[in-house]
Amino acid sequence: MSITAQTVMYLIAGIIIGAIAGFFGARYYFQKQMKENPPITEKMIRAMFLQMGRKPSEAQIRSIMKSMGQETAKK
Repeated sequence: MSITAQTVMYLIAGIIIGAIAGFFGARYYFQKQMKENPPITEKMIRAMFLQMGRKPSEAQIRSIMKSMGQETAKK
């Protein structure tokens, strides 16, 4: 086997190993961020309304949660 063929094989192996390591590294980082900064909840929406001096109805809260879900699905 020539030096060029070995170099190409090592390069391909390195790319594959790097892609696998990158996938698991990104997955770990994403899970860590989701634990530290959870997505917005109904309780958070209620708190924002109360800070603005408004008492939210359940319909308003559900409407906001639904609209946020649609926006994240589009992205």
